[in-house]
Amino acid sequence: MLKNNLKLSNFAWLMSFLNFLLFHFSFFTFAFNNVDYKTYNGFMLIMSLIISLLVSSYFVFYLFLFLSSFAGKFLLVLTFIISSIAVYFINTYGVIVDESMIGNVLNTSYEESSSFFSIKLVLYVLVLGILPSIYIIKVKIIKVSLKKFLITSSLSLLFTVILAFANASNWLWIDKNSKTLGGLIMPWSYSVNTSLFYIHNYKKNEKEILLPNATIKNREKSIVVLVIGESARSQNFSLYGYKKDTNPLLSKEQNLYHFNATSCATYTTAGVKCILEHSNTDKLYEILPNYLFRNNVEVIWRTTNWGEPPVHISNYQNKENLLAHCKDERCQYDEILLRGLKEQILASKKNKILIVLHTSTSHGPTYSKKYPSRFEIFKPVCNSVELNNCTQEELINAYDNTIVYTDYLLSSIIEDLKQLKDYKSTMLFVSDHGESLGEKNLYMHGVPLSIAPKEQYEIPFIVWISDNSTQLKPNKDQVLSQNNVFHSVLNFLGVKSPIYDEKMNIYKFTKE
Repeated sequence: MLKNNLKLSNFAWLMSFLNFLLFHFSFFTFAFNNVDYKTYNGFMLIMSLIISLLVSSYFVFYLFLFLSSFAGKFLLVLTFIISSIAVYFINTYGVIVDESMIGNVLNTSYEESSSFFSIKLVLYVLVLGILPSIYIIKVKIIKVSLKKFLITSSLSLLFTVILAFANASNWLWIDKNSKTLGGLIMPWSYSVNTSLFYIHNYKKNEKEILLPNATIKNREKSIVVLVIGESARSQNFSLYGYKKDTNPLLSKEQNLYHFNATSCATYTTAGVKCILEHSNTDKLYEILPNYLFRNNVEVIWRTTNWGEPPVHISNYQNKENLLAHCKDERCQYDEILLRGLKEQILASKKNKILIVLHTSTSHGPTYSKKYPSRFEIFKPVCNSVELNNCTQEELINAYDNTIVYTDYLLSSIIEDLKQLKDYKSTMLFVSDHGESLGEKNLYMHGVPLSIAPKEQYEIPFIVWISDNSTQLKPNKDQVLSQNNVFHSVLNFLGVKSPIYDEKMNIYKFTKE
């Protein structure tokens, strides 16, 4: 029976043990799977990880509780509740709570976050978060003197340092696996990485770095439709050899090409940024729509998604804007991005037009809700947000149906462009990243790129060009990157820029 009156050191140790027992199953599963614990060195590494985790947690809890019992308890309650949510996603979807995953969480809309709600999530929060929090609130902590606090704290720090140096031979292994280990330790995974996210985000958004001015080389009427896919992986497109016919319409199109490609990251914000920038960097350079808009190109942005860098154009429409003029059932899906688009193009007074359509079609976990019922070609489908509760067949069927719907959307765009005879036109479809569907017990996306499986970074790069347009370079066997988009769009629209890189352009060179 837990006591209601505890000395500060005893309470801090108790919280450390609870934190260890409740929230670190995945951490030690990873460690045991990647360390030969039957050897002396492996056994010592595992024991050192356990002791380090306990002592470091004890030290931090002890420090905050000494400074203020109220503040310390508040932080503990917050920690247990957030950790319960974090381990739910770790155990259910195989995610790692690193800085990129924190970015995903902070850039998630209510619509997306609500799709993860389940009874299992409630139970995690109740059992691992709420129940320990009730005890934390009720317990009375017996304070210690400053002298004892300083002695205890110093010994804890000294012990941690000695333990770290005693494991010097294992530093290489720890460094190699640091991203995974750091993303599974509670509460340091989300507390430290949230701080890092805001620090790095602040630095990136201090000021957008403008690119050199550009000029338009000719008056030829040209349109580029850039479709940014969401969570589309190339291996589930029949264009790429998939056994199921997920591209019944695109496979019949003339002048349609597909390339092997990889994403710069496994999460939306970085993937979209990479598609829109001239080079993959950590800096916030002026992105494609902003650059072209500033240089007198008509730019239209329509989105049912989120997570793009700051877009500075006059014609930006999100889902709420689009829904104001669209009321039927199809408006609840990505088809809303196409409503009135051809008319909007014809109303433009400029010869050069870039249209960006940022879709959300294949975003999990509710794949079966991302397409109208008539596109449910493959059955049975997974209807649960707890993907590991579905069979592999159900999960892949639901995901494949989103690809069939994507096929329809892209084909519809092509048909609209074919009717614009006065323009030379092209459509590019590039996904922000791929998606895991249970392979290696991983779901969705967000695993750090350095350790991510190919399902999360091998993406489709599909191009269509009108009959009166330029041709593509003979580079079909080349593996493209998302950065190819920026330079290819400049070329197709006849935009001359000092930043242009001909090697990154997929179209044949446009002469002045």
